[in-house]
Amino acid sequence: MTGLVARDREHVWHPYASVVSPAPLWGVVDAHGTRLTLEDGRELVDGMSSWWAAIHGYRHPVLDRALHEQVDTFSHVMFGGLTHEPAVALAELLVAVTPQELTRVFFADSGSVAVEVAVKMCLQYWQGRGRPDRNRMLTVRGGYHGDTAGAMSVCDPVTGMHGLFREYVAEQVFVERPRPAYGEPLLDGDLDQVRAALAEHRDRLAAVIVEPVVQGAGGMRFYSPDYLRELVQLCREAGLLVVFDEIATGFGRTGTLFAMEHAGVVPDVLCVGKALTGGTMTLAATLCTTEVAEGVCATGGGFMHGPTFMANPLACAVAAASVQLLLDGDWPSDLARLERRLLAGLAPARTLPGVADVRVLGGIGVVELAGPPDAARLQEALVARGAWVRPFGRLVYTMPPYISSDEDLRTVTSAIVGAVAETVAAQPAAAG
Repeated sequence: MTGLVARDREHVWHPYASVVSPAPLWGVVDAHGTRLTLEDGRELVDGMSSWWAAIHGYRHPVLDRALHEQVDTFSHVMFGGLTHEPAVALAELLVAVTPQELTRVFFADSGSVAVEVAVKMCLQYWQGRGRPDRNRMLTVRGGYHGDTAGAMSVCDPVTGMHGLFREYVAEQVFVERPRPAYGEPLLDGDLDQVRAALAEHRDRLAAVIVEPVVQGAGGMRFYSPDYLRELVQLCREAGLLVVFDEIATGFGRTGTLFAMEHAGVVPDVLCVGKALTGGTMTLAATLCTTEVAEGVCATGGGFMHGPTFMANPLACAVAAASVQLLLDGDWPSDLARLERRLLAGLAPARTLPGVADVRVLGGIGVVELAGPPDAARLQEALVARGAWVRPFGRLVYTMPPYISSDEDLRTVTSAIVGAVAETVAAQPAAAG
């Protein structure tokens, strides 16, 4: 093991990892553009945007300048009883780029916390309306919304990552995951479970929460916008609030600025994060309508949430710079190009043994395997081919930075196809 990795093994615990049987690990000493420089001098093309966040790549001068300018003023002040220009400017920008119905912005530390905020908003809204019995959330299976307690409660309790904590989290109401894939027609009966759940639990349900069109870490599945449109209509008819989790899909990832635009629907509450700061710092936000905000505060009290580092000025300054950088560029063309290159580059995987599906939407490319692979060997094969792609479960996927060149995309897609061919297709037993 190299020096950095050896030191890491002594004390550091990594996400979703075991300290008893640790996964392979590589030390990064530099990141610039779309490249990660390893401790041994090798460069990897980043195919993950650092968990979907670094859409502009690394060390972008516009983002670095925003951080430097803000740190020269002040790096943090508490947000209770105080305000500052970076927070106000970012809130104004977020309200401007999201649907006009969303007028209020509550800042959070991370995507999971933004979901916690959204759930608590919905519960406190109904308390303010004199209906504290409406205290359950409706959602679909196959979803993922974060790792904190409230977020875990609306993740898939069977196929999700949080089965160990099922008895700990609140019991929510689940229906089957959307049947029609993206581009497939909606059939009679596709939302019958939704109708049945609304009929049975209507008086207990506060809101519905879903990831619009793309289910991310729960399976990287793209589903029909028609399903989303019908789901929203049914829930509104039943009086539920509508919450969209666009933490993974917001700011262009699916080819529209927000994934909800594929269906032409607007939520009452919206969660954003990840790409919000361009992968520079942790920050998220929960937006809501005036009606929701006034309902939460209907009894005259405040909303009962307040992270210590809420609206951190450094994070807000770089977030405003990142969003404006995206808007000032030709991001629709960038995403269309990414989609074309990912489609072409991943197409050869369709014919490989052990591959169940290949799908692409915007800047998301997925190779789904028929069975769980040798994860460590697959990861090592990807790195050996010069790409940083981190598979999970049966999914080998990429969400590259929007600035990725055609050469970068060829490196990433050929690494995926080659690594799958070497470690999965060549050993059918491992994929079954």
